[in-house]
Amino acid sequence: MTRWFEEIVIGEPVSLGSHSFTAEEIMRFAERYDPQYFHLDPELARHSHFGGLVASGWHTVSVGHRKMVDALSAEEERLRALGQEPGVSGPSPGVNAMEFKAPVRPGDTVSYELTVTGKRKSNSLPGWGLLFNRLTATNQHGRLVYRADLVAFSKLRDYRPPLRLRLLAVLARMPLIGPRLKRGA
Repeated sequence: MTRWFEEIVIGEPVSLGSHSFTAEEIMRFAERYDPQYFHLDPELARHSHFGGLVASGWHTVSVGHRKMVDALSAEEERLRALGQEPGVSGPSPGVNAMEFKAPVRPGDTVSYELTVTGKRKSNSLPGWGLLFNRLTATNQHGRLVYRADLVAFSKLRDYRPPLRLRLLAVLARMPLIGPRLKRGA
């Protein structure tokens, strides 16, 4: 989220928008990243256990993650336009769970939503918190097609480093002491 860690509300769903999948797009993605016959060939896919052409799960994931990044950027722009300083999103230390619940077919319109399900201050990265997020994707019939539990870092607004870290930062900038600190002398 591009809000400060302290401002993020647990349980507040954020709509990320929707995407309509076409047969051409499904085959183009599969050709490049997941070349399996049920993503590539409509005729062969008819005889698969899917009963027709389906999008790669990675295609569904990639679209959702792009929607998430676009929504974060839009929120940052919105906050700046209001004269506010947006929070700082950090990297993700991982994905805790990922499920492909139903196939995505040509003509499906999938809506994505992100909800923060929990948060805590980081034990290993001072000044940062961890966000636990659920990303869901639902087709036009209301059927869940994809769900993932993601973890991401978010910067704390009111973080002040402990005195010893502030002192080390000052010492590191001093010409005679800084190089010795870097060498471990």
